[in-house]
Order: sequence, then C-alpha cells, then structure tokens
Amino acid sequence: MWSRKRRYVIRRNRHLNLTYRIAVGLVGTVVLACGIVAIPYPGPGWVIVFIGLGILASEFAWAHHVLQFGRAKYDAWVEWFKRRHWSVQGVFALGTCAIVLATMWILGALGTFAGWVNVDAEWLASPIF
Repeated sequence: MWSRKRRYVIRRNRHLNLTYRIAVGLVGTVVLACGIVAIPYPGPGWVIVFIGLGILASEFAWAHHVLQFGRAKYDAWVEWFKRRHWSVQGVFALGTCAIVLATMWILGALGTFAGWVNVDAEWLASPIF
C-alpha cells in the first residue's frame, strides 16, 4: 500500500514522473543488457534478462508484452530441449563450453590461469591483449 501511494504521488508530478521513468528505463536496460551478454554462459543469464524485462515492464507496456512473449517462448524451448535425445543435449553443452572457453581465451583469462600454475604456453595468450 505504501509503495502504491508513493507511486501515485510521483505520477501526479510530471517532472518527477519523467525522471522516475527515465531512471527505471536506464536501470532496466542495463540489467537487460547484462543478461543478454550472460546468456551463453553457465549461470543465470536468462534469469537476468527476465529481471531486466520485469524492471522495464513495471513502467512500460511494450516491455510487459515482450516479457510475456519471451517467457512463453523460453518455456516452449525448454520443453522442446527436454524432449531431445541426450546426444542433442550434449552438443548444446559442448557448444556452451566452447563459447565460454573462447571468451576466456580472447579476454586473456586462460593465459592468466596458466601463469598462476607456471605453465608457459604461448597459445593460451590472448590474441587481443
């Protein structure tokens, strides 16, 4: 109840409402972008995407529609994936592993880890750093 009252007060003031909507839009966009970057990695990438969309949906109708559409498509994909043969699931797991390792190599993490254990392998060094 208290938060509804505060939101009503904010909505009545045009400038405060615009500021609030911009802040919600910025925070939601940053969280959504972080989630999109995290999708191919093990962990809560999709959860972060849906949290970002949820933040945006609290103020923007288009984000609410995208959130509903995205959740339905994600649930359908998960159900489809569960019905696939274990070999298909394994290919997806190997693809995810390849993406993670390639990113770690490009960012120089593999070379750093190798240095910590005194492994001198030039091929582990980042191609961009």
